[in-house]
Amino acid sequence: MSLGLLGKKIGMTRLFDPQAGSMIPVTVINVSGNAILQVKTVEKDGYTALQIGFDDQKEQRVSKPDLGRFKKAGSTPKRFIQEFRLEKGAATPEAHPGLELFSAGQWVDVIADSKGRGFQGAVKRHGFGGLKMTHGSMMHRRTGAIGCRSTPGRVWKNQKMPGHMGTTRTTVQNLKVVAVRPEDGVILISGAVPGSKGGYVTVRPAKKKA
Repeated sequence: MSLGLLGKKIGMTRLFDPQAGSMIPVTVINVSGNAILQVKTVEKDGYTALQIGFDDQKEQRVSKPDLGRFKKAGSTPKRFIQEFRLEKGAATPEAHPGLELFSAGQWVDVIADSKGRGFQGAVKRHGFGGLKMTHGSMMHRRTGAIGCRSTPGRVWKNQKMPGHMGTTRTTVQNLKVVAVRPEDGVILISGAVPGSKGGYVTVRPAKKKA
C-alpha cells in the first residue's frame, strides 16, 4: 500500500468538460491538514508505515496518553487517524506532501463508511422479492422460512435476515481525479463517494488501474 490522503466529504457538484461538451458529476473532498503522527520502521515495529492524522479537535477531548503522543509528533490533536503501510525499505517523508500526491487525470480508490440505514427488513436489506400482495396474504414483505425442523434443525450462519443496514467499510475503486485545488485544500473526484456529507474518507492511488 502506498501513501494516501485523509479527508472529509463536503458534497457533490458538477464541472463542465469543454472537450466532451458535457457535465461531469464530482465529489468535493477537503484534504487540508494531513499530518504525520508516527513513523513505523522494520527495526522497531517489524514493518514500514506512516500514521496520518486529520481534522483538529480540542485538547480537552483527548486522553492524556493520546495528547502526549500528539505533542511528541509536534501536531495538534486529530480526530481521524489512519495508518498507511509502505513497501519495505521505502523512503519516509519528514512531512506529509498533501495534495502533491495526486494530479488531475490520476486514478484513485476511495474508502469510507457507507450511509447508515438503521434496522431494515430483508426486502430492502437483501433485495428479497417478497411474497403475494393479494388480499388474505399475511406475508407480503416478511422474510419467510429460515430453516427446517430436523434437517438442518438450526439456522445456517450468514442467513440473510432483517437487521442493521449500512455503516460498513466500503471501497469504490478506479475513480478519476478531475481537479486538484491547493488554494482551497480540496480534491475533486468524479462520481459518487461512500458516506454522508461530513464523513471521513481515505483517498489512495488505485490498486488495479495505473
